[in-house]
Amino acid sequence: MTDLVLSNVSRWYGNVVAVNDVNMHITSGITGLLGPNGAGKSTLLSMMAGLLPPSTGSVTIGGAPARENVAIYRQVGLVPVQESLYDFLTGEQFVRLNADLQRVPQPATATKYAIGLVDMASAADRKISTYSKGMKQRIKVASALVHGPHVLLLDEPFNGMDPIQRRHMMGLLTGFAERGHTIVFSSHILEEVEQIARQVEVLVAGRHAASGDFAEIRRLMTDRPNQYLIRSSDDRALATLLLGHPSVRGARLRGHHGLEVEADDLGQFAQIVPRLAREHGVRIFELTPTDESLESVFSYLVNT
Repeated sequence: MTDLVLSNVSRWYGNVVAVNDVNMHITSGITGLLGPNGAGKSTLLSMMAGLLPPSTGSVTIGGAPARENVAIYRQVGLVPVQESLYDFLTGEQFVRLNADLQRVPQPATATKYAIGLVDMASAADRKISTYSKGMKQRIKVASALVHGPHVLLLDEPFNGMDPIQRRHMMGLLTGFAERGHTIVFSSHILEEVEQIARQVEVLVAGRHAASGDFAEIRRLMTDRPNQYLIRSSDDRALATLLLGHPSVRGARLRGHHGLEVEADDLGQFAQIVPRLAREHGVRIFELTPTDESLESVFSYLVNT
């Protein structure tokens, strides 16, 4: 078993903190690194791969330092988020290049096998410059797999893939996990993580916000209060009425800009607002949810 352990890992660039005191213990299987864009996921994966040194803390793979360790590099495959590839090469040449760099014993055979795994054999002799975004993603995965790594790190691997390609890639990763490999992939899309990740690590603004299986993370997200902006003919009276109901956690007047409301039960709240307004002669001009973005969900997890 190849465990990946991060101990009090931080990384900063000048005065900018990209990753702040992260602790993780990742074992075999598929782990989803979930967080909004700019959360520090790419920086964290680069440190896991040994490409980037932490400013403080340590990253180990199988108990050995991940940084400046050739033996470890041979156990790791990295699929970066950047799309800049050697576009003048064909797909086969690109994968063969990594096989040669890794000193794979039978590079031609390994190259053909890796390309077949990602279903790119029919386009292997085409230049990468002619590839679609999804095809580039798949050839990057082939390049990362060609030397048979025990640890696979993928940064937003499903970007640009159509549903069929995505399903194929998910099946490929699941198969590797079932054979004991350690796989970490980053995503800002909850559904991608839900479909294949056994373990979920949530990163927000460089901080480790939550950890657990998907059901635990989903429960945290579901339990958060729903926030709304309401404008009515009598915001003060409506606030008083709503605060008397158990589904409403809080209400705050915003002067002439309406009423901010936090509700725990979306279903009940959707029923009581029109009922209370009708019973007490209050006209509703606007009712808008204000926290539907993933960023707001992740921010809530940081503060729980």
